[in-house]
Amino acid sequence: MEKFNQLKELVASMEADADKFYNKNSGAAGTRVRKALQEIKTLAQEIRNEVTEIKNKEK
Repeated sequence: MEKFNQLKELVASMEADADKFYNKNSGAAGTRVRKALQEIKTLAQEIRNEVTEIKNKEK
């Protein structure tokens, strides 16, 4: 559950940069959004692997 909470925090933390990029056309904010999305992708994969591992232990 800890990684899931990290994922939620990461999404929340990039909200301001997403607003700056989409509404104020800030290129630097776009770079930060892309970086955060890459971190989200990595974390999501780790969560997927963890869920699969836990699910397979139950069998």
